[in-house]
Amino acid sequence: MRMTEPVLVTGAGGFIGRHLVRALAQRGQPVLAMGRRIEGTAPAGVETVDAGATDPAVFAPLLARSSAVVHLASVSTPGSSAGRPLAELDNLRLCLALLEALQAHPHVPLLYVSSGGTLYGDSAHGQAQEARPLHPKSYYGAGKASAEHFIDAWCSQYGGSATVLRPSNVYGPGQSERPGFGIVPGAMGKLLRGEPLTVWGDGSAQRDYLYIDDFVALCLAALDAPMPRGMRVFNAASGIGTSLGALLETIETVAGRALARVNAPQRSVDVSHIALDTSRAREAYGWAAATPLAEGIRRTWAWFASSPR
Repeated sequence: MRMTEPVLVTGAGGFIGRHLVRALAQRGQPVLAMGRRIEGTAPAGVETVDAGATDPAVFAPLLARSSAVVHLASVSTPGSSAGRPLAELDNLRLCLALLEALQAHPHVPLLYVSSGGTLYGDSAHGQAQEARPLHPKSYYGAGKASAEHFIDAWCSQYGGSATVLRPSNVYGPGQSERPGFGIVPGAMGKLLRGEPLTVWGDGSAQRDYLYIDDFVALCLAALDAPMPRGMRVFNAASGIGTSLGALLETIETVAGRALARVNAPQRSVDVSHIALDTSRAREAYGWAAATPLAEGIRRTWAWFASSPR
């Protein structure tokens, strides 16, 4: 990655996008921050582009200036596209428009943020490695898998370089409360208002919760390292599985108050157990998650409880 030329970040107004743009800017890296919900004053060296592009022509002049592109833009969740496969079209249109524009700029490396929590299906026996066959249960996961195949095809046809990161459940300060976008802010919002949280299933579903700073560190490491031609895939996770019930208890302990819960039948789109093997990222980048869940929840609650509603 060339520090004198900007990194194009799509979805820069989202949770991960805001953190990544800030981290890049703090290192003195120019950034083209592309998104629909970019708020506030941009840090020095950050140029905002207010667009949700589905036209390759919009990407073309931005890629001509860029040393790399990070594709984060996404408008759906497993829950929001449940029963609505067409809801994934917007995500695919964004990705395919970017890839079509990249055909003229195969020298620009692509970092794509996929999903480790939805692609593999249930992994009750051992940790899922990147080579494991994909078995998404949700249309959201199927959309991510489709995007990865298109990226791989672009690399094969045009000699492009792509790194795909498959993160587990990323959480942390700055993640706003939106239906379907993160259990951590959803639970904290209900806790602050004294409202009950709907729990899908009995609370035994196990996930891996990855603190935002740890994931951003992996994104930076992937951008810093030379990207060989072709597509490489890396899981990103804390390496520690936590049941939903244990997560909610951790939030209650940190907040010092009880969270009312209402149980509902488990949804067919939800994975009951997922664990990811991160040895490939450790070997390639020397990366490992460093933030314990209790500490990450403490930092997140401090931000969430003090943020204006």
